[in-house]
Amino acid sequence: MGTGLIEKTQAASELWKSFFNKGDAVGCASMYEQNAHMFAQPFGLFQGRHQIEAFWQNLIAQGFTDVSYTDINIEAVDKSSTVLSSNWKMNNAQGVITRELWVLQDDGSMRLREDHFEVVDPSDK
Repeated sequence: MGTGLIEKTQAASELWKSFFNKGDAVGCASMYEQNAHMFAQPFGLFQGRHQIEAFWQNLIAQGFTDVSYTDINIEAVDKSSTVLSSNWKMNNAQGVITRELWVLQDDGSMRLREDHFEVVDPSDK
């Protein structure tokens, strides 16, 4: 179950990372469903594409870039959704993604419905 979904999730995740690394907050936000929610510790909860875009725009404006994921795990939840978890690192921050819920859309694309991640201080590891 879900082999094609896992590949679609990988491709969508790579597209999100490419938008972020180009400084394109609108592109980042386009990878979320309109009513998605994002819980970013320690920053808080962001609901809907508009708030999520504003979060990414602010982060990009502060000079954050070069995001990469390691130890990626993607599991099919059902015939139309997957959950991605991984570690992440940027030029001046790092952390963990505990849950990205990717959902297959009517047009065949994958979009984020939920995004849960946190910043981890390297001294805590």
